Amino acid sequence: MAKNLVIVESPAKARTIGQFLGKDYTVKSSYGHVRDLPKKGLNIDIEKNFAPTYAVNADKRKVMSELKTAAKGAEVWLASDEDREGEAIAWHLTQALKLDPAKTKRIVFHEITKPAIEAAILKPRTVDLHLVDAYQARRVLDRLVGYELSPVLWKKVRAGLSAGRSGDWSKPAAAA
Repeated sequence: MAKNLVIVESPAKARTIGQFLGKDYTVKSSYGHVRDLPKKGLNIDIEKNFAPTYAVNADKRKVMSELKTAAKGAEVWLASDEDREGEAIAWHLTQALKLDPAKTKRIVFHEITKPAIEAAILKPRTVDLHLVDAYQARRVLDRLVGYELSPVLWKKVRAGLSAGRSGDWSKPAAAA
């Protein structure tokens, strides 16, 4: 078992980066986001400062099981993209894997080359919780606005339309 587990977003990146790192590293993919607000229901606790309730996506349960096994006894390095979504993926991984985001190593790089990966490993940081907060604010607003407005669109314009960004969830539980 490797001493270090590097988690990236895509399997193609995992294969390439895995070739650059030595035998002390295992590189695996999360295949993008691993958690989200469940599709059914609001899942935002308005009474508790708009706290979202996340769940591991059904299609990611097997991946998460594999990542949990690989993370046991290993130092985990999160290497998702350096943007709000990538930071959210890193944070969701800390939550799902029960890692401390203040202690988990977060690396970023702008090219997939051996020197860029090695340089990133020499300068790890932690998960940027400000970017995570920005992601969560956007996600919560999408859900709150979409949840309330989509049923109006269904009645007034056309069934199936979503007021949320990218149609990121289907019907509210009451309308389902």
